[in-house]
Amino acid sequence: MFLYLSKLLPLFFYPLGLASVSLVVALITVWKQPRTATAAIAFSLSLLLFCSNAWVAKALVRSLEWQNLPPQQMPNAEAIVVLGGATKSAFFPRPDVDLSEQGDRVIYAAQLYRQKKAPLIITSGGRVEWRNGGTPESTDMASILTEIGVPPQAIIQDPDSLNTYQNAVNVKKILQSRGIEKVLLVTSSMHMPRSLKIFQRQGIDATPAPTDFLVTQGELQELGSTPKAALLNLLPDTDNLHQFTSALKEYIGSFIYSLRGWL
Repeated sequence: MFLYLSKLLPLFFYPLGLASVSLVVALITVWKQPRTATAAIAFSLSLLLFCSNAWVAKALVRSLEWQNLPPQQMPNAEAIVVLGGATKSAFFPRPDVDLSEQGDRVIYAAQLYRQKKAPLIITSGGRVEWRNGGTPESTDMASILTEIGVPPQAIIQDPDSLNTYQNAVNVKKILQSRGIEKVLLVTSSMHMPRSLKIFQRQGIDATPAPTDFLVTQGELQELGSTPKAALLNLLPDTDNLHQFTSALKEYIGSFIYSLRGWL
């Protein structure tokens, strides 16, 4: 039940969901309470304009992504743990497993393995049934890893975890069974602050190995590089709204996880 509520309830706090609720209020009150309806419409419009401009969206994303910047020289460890959320199952008409927007996680884990930073890769992630099911993400990630040259015997799967907390709990069992103490934790940079705290709360000695950065120094410089650029970046954009929502999701997730005592 917690899994479903944790996925459903936050939708009403994201910009699009909150704006939609506000517009429903406006629709209900437009005839008998026009002032309320006008305020609700103004709130929805202001919210979407604020959350979909590049200045605000990239600032919020940066506040998460830059908390755990990668070191110039990544240390060695005993295993590489790569978290799910990076693949799409091979449903028709896909010919094979696809990488999602967060697919950098899988590629980076393979790169670290090929750099001999650790002799094992642990893929962690199942599939939520009401999200079309399919093979576990751990299996899909393992499939891609083997296709790009990682030997199957170097891959360990955790196919049962459905959220980041379960990732940490299940990975800890794998580590204890194999006597592994130090790992490199690979996930998207925006997801890293919450993930790292959860793994450390489980007593896992995890070094952050973030990837999939959405905000770079160059992009920040471009925001105000010219007066025209500064103005254009204030205009609403769906990509900016998506980035803002993703970052907000992480902050809400951290809040919920802290209430549960998982951080």
